[in-house]
This record gives sequence, structure tokens and C-alpha cells, in this order.
Amino acid sequence: MNTGQAIHLLPQTNQLRALHSIIRNKHATQDDFVFYSDQIFRLLLETGTNLLPFTEHQVTTPVGETYNGLKLDVKLCAVSVIRAGESMETELRSMHWGMPMGKILIQRDKQTKLPKLFYSNLPEDINERHVLLLEPMLATGGSALSAIEVLIQAGVKEKNIIFINLLTSPEGLERVLDVYPKLRVVTSSIEQRLNEHAFMIPGIGDFGDRYFGTADSGAK
Repeated sequence: MNTGQAIHLLPQTNQLRALHSIIRNKHATQDDFVFYSDQIFRLLLETGTNLLPFTEHQVTTPVGETYNGLKLDVKLCAVSVIRAGESMETELRSMHWGMPMGKILIQRDKQTKLPKLFYSNLPEDINERHVLLLEPMLATGGSALSAIEVLIQAGVKEKNIIFINLLTSPEGLERVLDVYPKLRVVTSSIEQRLNEHAFMIPGIGDFGDRYFGTADSGAK
């Protein structure tokens, strides 16, 4: 698959593959799942932040010399897709203390099988900000498209949205980027495919259940 400029896949280092081996294991404990998922989140969030505009910024060091550094040049916020997206918030707060965070709740309608928006709460000035959209799983792309639409309708520019994602399917990527080609996606793995039940292969199971300990879904 040609990732292009819109997709930023983490380097598939031995360390990253080792982390994936732990969290993909259906026998992983919840503590291990959370601990090692958070390590991958840190890599994803650093990569996403690195895509933002920076400007030159000089500071004076304790020995009286000048360091020619950088500082973030935009207003930034994060929006998590409830519930799995909330798993990324703690790691993000450790990097950007005090950052405004919004919430979006989207669930699949039992009758139509289509994603339905139930709730959103966004920073009042979100139209002036770059947005880190937090959602670990991109499978069919339906929920992602709905969440992005909420941001667009709130005045966020498409090019200012960075989608932070743990696992993504080729089908989901293609669907989302066909609609929003200026979106940037940061992911740690592009999976092989979706199966007949819309689970990613080789996959990880239900991420939210495994992270928050609400069900034993590791075998899915």
C-alpha cells in the first residue's frame, strides 16, 4: 500500500514490534496491555506533534549562552472519541499539560448499522486550533468519518486535523482519505485486511474492553 504524504507510519523497529507482540497476545494481562499500549501511544503522539508548525525560539542557558531552539507555533487541542480514544489522554497530558480536550461519542445504530453521533463537547475556539483526533482503531472508517465531520462542521480546517491511531486497516484508510485527502494519519500498524466481521487481521481484539478491563475480548 502506498502510504503517501497523508499517512505517517511509525518506523517498524524491533522495539515497536516487541511492544505489539505483547499487546496483541490474547493472554496479556490488563496491566501489561495498558502499560505497553501507553508506550506506543507516546511514540504516536510525539510523531503527531512533530507534524505541527514550529518557529525558531532562542533561550539563554544557565551558563549564559544562547540555545537556538524551537517552540510550537499554533494553538493545539485534542479530541478523543469515547471510549477507546480516552486511553490516549493520560500520555498526552504528560506531554502537553493543560491542553484543552474535547469529546465525541459515536455509536453504531443497532437498526441501520451506521455510526450515529450521540454527544460532542469541543473547545469554544476549536476552529482556531490544530486538532489531535484520538481513536486507537480505524477499521471500516465509519466512526472516523463521523468524528471528522463533527470537527469540520465546528470550523476546523481539514488540513489541521491529525488522526492519532494505533491500528488501521487498508480499507479504512482508503475510505477516510477518499473523503478527506488533506487529513494526516499517524499509525503504528497498517493491518493486513478486515475479516467478514469487520475485525482487523491479525488484529488486537476490542481495544477499549482490553484497556479498561470491561470484558475478555483478547481472542477476537
